[in-house]
Amino acid sequence: MKNIAVIGAGTMGNGIAHTFAQSGFKVQLIDISEKSLAKAIITITKNLDRMVVKEKISETDKKNTLANITTYTNLKEGVKYASLVVEAATENVDLKLKIFKELDDVCPEDTILATNTSSISITQIAATTNRADQVIGMHFMNPVPVMKLVEIIRGYNTSDEVTSLIMNMSQKLGKIPVEVNDYPGFVANRILMPMINESIETLYNGVAGVSEIDTVMKLGMAHPMGPLQLADFIGLDVCLSILNVMYDGFKNPKYAPCPLLVNMVRAGKLGVKSGEGFYDYSENRKAEKVAKQFS
Repeated sequence: MKNIAVIGAGTMGNGIAHTFAQSGFKVQLIDISEKSLAKAIITITKNLDRMVVKEKISETDKKNTLANITTYTNLKEGVKYASLVVEAATENVDLKLKIFKELDDVCPEDTILATNTSSISITQIAATTNRADQVIGMHFMNPVPVMKLVEIIRGYNTSDEVTSLIMNMSQKLGKIPVEVNDYPGFVANRILMPMINESIETLYNGVAGVSEIDTVMKLGMAHPMGPLQLADFIGLDVCLSILNVMYDGFKNPKYAPCPLLVNMVRAGKLGVKSGEGFYDYSENRKAEKVAKQFS
C-alpha cells in the first residue's frame, strides 16, 4: 500500500497528506478547489520548514516529502491507483455519504475507504457503498503531524483483515492507533465535547469569564490548553456539528449544544479560522501563536 489518496485539502486533509508523505507514501491530495490545494501545499511547506529549523528533519527529508505529494481536482483521476483513500472533508453527514458513494463507483475494487470523521457513524457511511467490509474510520488528531493518537473505528461490517492492516499502517506513520467501536463521538469526542460544552455553559451562566475558565482547567487539571481556547482551535462550527451528531444519536439532553455556542456559530465567530471566537485572533498574528503551541 504505497498510493494514498486524501480527500479534502483543509486543516485535517493537509495534515494527513503531510504525515503520509513524510513517511514515504505517495500521496494524491484531492480537492475541488485549486486555491485550497495551493494553500495546503504552502501550509505543508511552512510546517516542514519549521521542522527543519528545529532539526527534527533534514532539508532532504523536506524535499522528499513535498515530492511525494501530487494534487488533483478530479476525484476519478486522483484515486485511480489508490490502495487507501482517507476522506477528510467537512464534518457533514450528507457530504460524506455523497463522497463515499462516488468513491465506491470510481475506486479500484480492492481500495480501502477510510474516513477521518470525528463523530459520524462508520456503519452509516459504509452502507452507501458495496464494500462495507473495506470501510473504516481513521480519526487523526489536530495537528496531525504532531499528535500521536489515531482512533481506528470499526463499522459493523468492517473486516478483521482491514482493521489489522490499518492498525499496522498507522504504526508505520509513527502514530499510536487505538481501536474503538462505532458509537456517536467514538471515545475522544464523546468525552471531550461534553467538557467543552459544559465550559461554554459555565461562561453562558456567568460563573466565570473566558480566561478564568481556561486558567482553572490549565492550572488545576494540567490541560495544556483551556477548553474554550481548544474549542477555538478545533473550530466552533466543528464542535457544534459533533455535539449535534451525538445529541441526535443518543437522544440524551446532556449532549445538547449550549445556546451560546449555537449563536456564535450563526454569527460566524468560529474561532481561529474566522479570526474570532472566545478569543480575538485578528491582531498580532495571535492565531499563528495558538497553532504553534502544538507544532
